Amino acid sequence: MDIRDGTCYVSLVGFMFLNTRLKGIKIPFHADFEEVNLRFYVRFKDEGEWKHGAVFIKEIVPKPAVTFVANSVYGEKYETRPMKHEWMDDSFSQTVSYAWKKKKWNSIKVIADKQLLDLTTGSEVSFIAVQHWGLSKGRNQTTAKYSVEHPKWQMYETIEAFIEVDFEDNYGPEFKFLNDLAPSCVFLVEGSDILIRNKQIM
Repeated sequence: MDIRDGTCYVSLVGFMFLNTRLKGIKIPFHADFEEVNLRFYVRFKDEGEWKHGAVFIKEIVPKPAVTFVANSVYGEKYETRPMKHEWMDDSFSQTVSYAWKKKKWNSIKVIADKQLLDLTTGSEVSFIAVQHWGLSKGRNQTTAKYSVEHPKWQMYETIEAFIEVDFEDNYGPEFKFLNDLAPSCVFLVEGSDILIRNKQIM
């Protein structure tokens, strides 16, 4: 487990996959789609060096084929749900929202400033956003790791945020406590191309 200032973080993250390729091949009708995932953070020693990464509790997408490949081939924890998103701009702000349906519609939404800011090294936002490794439980209870390569991201200052999520319904009774917690921070990051590779059994 990775701890920052005595706090163990769990994050709910929404984003778009755009122009997605599997082993360099673009799959028709599966290049662009939403994802919302719940994750926590770990650190691990690799060749004597501490590295930091994210473990995904559940990843929700709208494409059944994506779920099938991710779960059966890569040992991930994807789930298929109806999803939608909205990106809107005006002169002063931008609004980004993601929604998915289980028993009812759940949604996350942020209204943010339009000025890009650098992430502050050592900050809470940097701890959450800058993760260059993903980890998952592979076959036979093994742990797999893979690198997540991308340029240094920038962020937008949050003006207002809305979270309407039934964590117990979506993630099980052990996550019911999140229904009563306000997030310690909400932020919007300007994404980039990402390369995921070198999946290895630890």
